[in-house]
Amino acid sequence: MLWEQKVEYAALSDIGFRRRNNQDSYAVQIAHDREEWGRRGHLFLVADGMGGHAVGELASKIAADTIPHTYQKLQDADPPEALKAAVVAGNATINARGELNRDFTRMGTTCTTLVLYPKGAVVAHVGDSRAYRVRADRIEQLTFDHSLQWELLRQGKMSPEEIFRREPRNVITRSLGPQPAVQVDVEGPYPTRPNDVYVLCSDGLTGLVSDEEIGIACRELSPSEACRLLVDLANLRGGPDNITVLVARVGTIPSEMGSEPEIEIETTTESRFGWSWLIAMFVAGVLFIVGNVLPYFDRFITGAVMEAAGIIGLGSLVLVWLGARRREQERAALPEMTPGTPYRTASARINPEFVTELANLEYNLQRSAVEEGWSIEWTEHNRVYQLAKTALSERRYQESLRDFARAIHVLMGGIHLLRKHRDQLLRWGKGPPTQKAEEAPEGK
Repeated sequence: MLWEQKVEYAALSDIGFRRRNNQDSYAVQIAHDREEWGRRGHLFLVADGMGGHAVGELASKIAADTIPHTYQKLQDADPPEALKAAVVAGNATINARGELNRDFTRMGTTCTTLVLYPKGAVVAHVGDSRAYRVRADRIEQLTFDHSLQWELLRQGKMSPEEIFRREPRNVITRSLGPQPAVQVDVEGPYPTRPNDVYVLCSDGLTGLVSDEEIGIACRELSPSEACRLLVDLANLRGGPDNITVLVARVGTIPSEMGSEPEIEIETTTESRFGWSWLIAMFVAGVLFIVGNVLPYFDRFITGAVMEAAGIIGLGSLVLVWLGARRREQERAALPEMTPGTPYRTASARINPEFVTELANLEYNLQRSAVEEGWSIEWTEHNRVYQLAKTALSERRYQESLRDFARAIHVLMGGIHLLRKHRDQLLRWGKGPPTQKAEEAPEGK
C-alpha cells in the first residue's frame, strides 16, 4: 500500500434501544506524514466492554486509549509485532485497574485492531468483535470469533447444526482484562488493493445484520453512509446491544504513480461450471425439443425416448446446480479454520431483494411516523424518498439503496427524539426540573 492511497474512513457508535449506557469504544490514529506512515501506518480499533454498566465502559475506554498510544511508542518493532505487544499491554493495564477495586474485578473488553501500512493490512484480535474486508464482490471475515460456538467448531466434536442450535451465541472465551495474560490472534499482513474496504464492528451489529448486508452497504455506499445505514438496521431489528461500526476504504493509486493492479474477481457458484455445463444444458435442451418434434413425422417411439432423455438430463443438471448452490451456502455460513485466510465469505454484490427490503422497511417506518405524529424533517424525507422510488422502478439499485438509506435515517431521527423524551420522563417525570425566574443563576 502506498502513502498516496488516501484512506476514507468513518465510525459510528450507538447505545442501541435497550441499554442504559454505551460500553463500546473506538479509536482512529491516522499518520500525518509519509515518514510516520512508513513507520506505523494508520490504526483503527473497536472494543466492546463487558462486566456491566461503568465497568465495561471503562475497560473498552482503557483499550481505546492504551493500545494506540503503546503502539506508537514501540518504534523499534515491526507493525505486526508492535501491534500484538500493544494489545498485550492493554490487557495488563485493564487487569491491573480491575485488581484495584473489588467492583471492577474481572472487567473486560473485546478488541479488534487494524493497521494499514506499506506492507498491507494486519489485524490483532481478542474476543468476538470482527474485522471484515470487502474486495470486489465479496466480503471476507478476517478474524476468528473467540466464542463458545466457534471454539466448538474448531474442535470438530459436534456438528455445526448442533452447535448453533444448542449453544448460546454470546458466550466469550477470550477477552482483554479478566486475566493477567492473554493470547492475541494476529492476522496478516494481507496485501491491500485499491478500493478495498475494511470493516471493524462489535457484535451488536453482527448479531442482527448479515455478512452479505454489511458487504453490500460498505461496497456501494461511502463509509459514513454505510456506518449510518448499518446502525439504523441493527436498531430497527431490536437494537438489544450497543452498536459500533468503523469503515475504512483504501484509495486508488494516483495516475502519476502508474496503473492500478488488476483485481481477480472470484466467480460465484452460478459461473463455476464453465463450458461443460453450457454444453450439457444445450444437448439436453436439443434432445427435449427434437423429441417433441419427431411425433409430427410419425416417429413416436424415438421422439418419446429423446424427450424423456432431455427431461432427465435437464432435471439432473438442475439437481446438480441446486446441490452445488446449497454446499456453497453452507461453506459461506460456516467458518474455515485456516489461520491467515478469510474465515468466512459471502457475496457483497447488490441485489434487488435487499433494496426492496429497505423499501418495505422505509414504508412501514414512514407509516408509523405519520400515524404517531413523530417530529420528522418531512421536506428532506420526501425528496430523497421520491428519488429512491424512482431509482428502484428504473432498476438503478445503487442509487435507490443510497436514497432509501437516507430516507430511513431521516425517519430514525424521529425515533431518537422519542427516546430522548422517554428518558427525560423516566428521569424527571413530566419534564426536566425548571428554576423559578427569581432563582435563576446570574448570566443564564
